[in-house]
Amino acid sequence: MKMNYQLTENRLETKFHDVKPLYSVSEAEIEANRCLFCFEPPCIKACPTEIDIPGFIRKIASGNIRGSAETIFRSNILGTSTSRVCPVEESCSGACVYNDLDNKPIQIGRLQRFATHKAMELEIKTDRPLFLPSEAVDKKVALIGAGPASLSCAAYLALEGVQSIIYEKNNLPGGLNTTGVAPYKLMAEDALDEVQWLSKYGVQIQTGIEIGQDFTLSQLLDENDAVFLGIGLGQDTFPGIKGEDLDNVWGATELIKKIKNDSNFELPIEVKKVVIIGGGNTAIDISRELAILGVSEVDIVYRRTENVMPGYKHELIHAREYGVRLLESYIPKEILKGSDGRLQLLTQKTNSSTESIHNADWIVMAIGQLKFAGEIIPELDLDDSGCVIVDETTKETSIQNLFAGGDCINGGKEVVNAVADGRDAAHAMLKNWGIYPVNSNLKNREQ
Repeated sequence: MKMNYQLTENRLETKFHDVKPLYSVSEAEIEANRCLFCFEPPCIKACPTEIDIPGFIRKIASGNIRGSAETIFRSNILGTSTSRVCPVEESCSGACVYNDLDNKPIQIGRLQRFATHKAMELEIKTDRPLFLPSEAVDKKVALIGAGPASLSCAAYLALEGVQSIIYEKNNLPGGLNTTGVAPYKLMAEDALDEVQWLSKYGVQIQTGIEIGQDFTLSQLLDENDAVFLGIGLGQDTFPGIKGEDLDNVWGATELIKKIKNDSNFELPIEVKKVVIIGGGNTAIDISRELAILGVSEVDIVYRRTENVMPGYKHELIHAREYGVRLLESYIPKEILKGSDGRLQLLTQKTNSSTESIHNADWIVMAIGQLKFAGEIIPELDLDDSGCVIVDETTKETSIQNLFAGGDCINGGKEVVNAVADGRDAAHAMLKNWGIYPVNSNLKNREQ
């Protein structure tokens, strides 16, 4: 089914360059032949989707690009986007044995991107699909939210003949891949191209439809054999300090979305200094984006020290290459407006009474997002932080036949974690129904 999701031109994200461009054939083969093909590969254990990494790399080395991509997609159907957005330095490549040998680790993400990208090109060129979906079965699943978790779940179900329809409240599917990933890693149009590719295998999406307004959970459970909840997180959270509602105080994900999707959004020329509050990867991403776009001074204000920051070290290193500064041990107290109209962030040093003023044209809050699953489905069991509680293996919630995955159950991990959740939920459903998966690997299946 053809889906047309149009992005307007002249978006700010088009000004960014790919930081890890696609390998050429020779580059990919050279890198693939560096792999030691370990007997007990630590890279597989470090991958949330447990891709057979040495297996797909060996096939690249032998020229079997199609086979390489099939190996990836059977474990991670969103292998194209995750190859670009995964923090491989912290997962598969970070676990590569070459690190212990004081050598450069295998560039697993770039090899994965090469294999999946080239295989998709071959699909078009040869008119030969990578997968042949199974015949339709008498099962229906509704999925709420069109982010990576739901896309993964729907895709694995569709490949086994299960009718899967995703309902998305926004006009664009893809979740954070479309709206929130730093553009130098993944452009929104590339995320939508991946969604379009999944639609060829039976994934159906209806946009502009929202739970609580256009349908209820009870209706979906009555009309379907199972329901999957992949709603992610809500709006940016704010620290609750005076002045946070002033003009030019932004939420980080709101600002990133405008950079990626809004052609009417421009960075005002008078914005010369931005202060970002937070210490996670979102804070680092938006700092780097603004620096690349030409903001001359970008400071990250963090209440603790660098060694305990939740943001990845390698990301902070790259941000610093663009001039981003980290100001450690500053607690935000209040936001004021100066006589010149600029913002002033009042902070207090941790474990001290010393206060400081940080002048800024913009202040950006990057301290997290709201968890709202309990608001739309009050009967769900939640943990103390507001995340949906699920069975670790099946991803089923406290409500029978309602499964969940992605940020709404983990509070905000990586895209690849969401993909794994969606896949595992689909496998659990298939196992419950006695459907033997032809197109995907069912972990721990009973034979």
